[in-house]
Amino acid sequence: MRIGVPKEIKNNENRVALTPAGVVSFVEQGHEVYVETNAGEGSNFTDDQYAEAGATIVSTAREAWEQEMIMKVKEPLEEEFDYFYEGQILLTFLHLANEPEVTKALIDHKVVGIAYETVQLPNGSLPLLTPMSEVAGRMASQIGAQFLEKTKGGKGVLLSGIPGVAPGNVTVIGGGGVGTGAAKIAVGLGANVTMMDVNASRLRELDDLFGNQVNTVMSNPLNIEQAVANSDLVIGAVLIPGAKAPTLVTEEMVKKMSPGSVIVDVAVDQGGIFETIDRVTTHDDPTFEKHGVVHYAVANMPGAVPRTSTIGLTNVTVPYALQIANKGYKKACEENESLRKGINTLDGYCTFEAVAEAHQLDFKDISELLASK
Repeated sequence: MRIGVPKEIKNNENRVALTPAGVVSFVEQGHEVYVETNAGEGSNFTDDQYAEAGATIVSTAREAWEQEMIMKVKEPLEEEFDYFYEGQILLTFLHLANEPEVTKALIDHKVVGIAYETVQLPNGSLPLLTPMSEVAGRMASQIGAQFLEKTKGGKGVLLSGIPGVAPGNVTVIGGGGVGTGAAKIAVGLGANVTMMDVNASRLRELDDLFGNQVNTVMSNPLNIEQAVANSDLVIGAVLIPGAKAPTLVTEEMVKKMSPGSVIVDVAVDQGGIFETIDRVTTHDDPTFEKHGVVHYAVANMPGAVPRTSTIGLTNVTVPYALQIANKGYKKACEENESLRKGINTLDGYCTFEAVAEAHQLDFKDISELLASK
């Protein structure tokens, strides 16, 4: 199979879908890999390294996009829609529940849209999302600590505190991979950390993991309101696989936060959990202020640490992509239920129910479509 790796064009998205080591994995099994020139530059991988690994370096995005299977990191932007064609296989983070235009373009062009974030194992875990969740969660606490500085618009609080001065208060809403990563860094900084989740069993696991280093609280409107009001930093870390994130923190709750407090919403790529976040920001201009509170709403946080993120992503995506390259997507998805759950669009239909609901589209069962081929 011919695999194309275009350069990412989203603002400050410095990741790339394949490392040179990932290229070797495909080439060794007889596949051809076409990498757009400078695609790996942001992650400190050179064209020469890709060429030595066996890739063909192409000079334009179109040459990368015209291959049979496209591997990307982030959802395609509007200027990339022209590269779509019927039957093209696209593997990337799609987040379609929050991307109506991308959804429409994939359906209209009959692209096989496979979303990393909805590939799901029988135990409910999301193997292709996990590394980026770990990165984003860890970054969230670092970023929050940074924007609490007075020079960055914050209230001037050092999360760790010092002898004689209490540490800052951090609330993490969501106890999955993102939330756990955020809590680890916040605890390491010495903050007073509260973790919230709707699952009592998960709270017990977090209590076992962190011991008395974090406070675990059931997530409900009253508890959220109280925790948010007392927080210097609130981190949104809620994920419903493939679906829009629920609004859990209302505008009235944000108004009760003290001036200069900080919100970091890792879930913003799925719509976010804060009512006050009405736009996505970029690494170039990452924050805005509303009701005196600093809001950080960058949708591609791991793009700021691309070397770590790219290697982590390739480690988990290559085995799945190889199954598709070796067997074709139909057989690969028939044999691998986890991979089958990753297909969000096929043959001009939406095949992921939460996305169909988000955009009021007809839903088509993926098993029926595959059986008809």
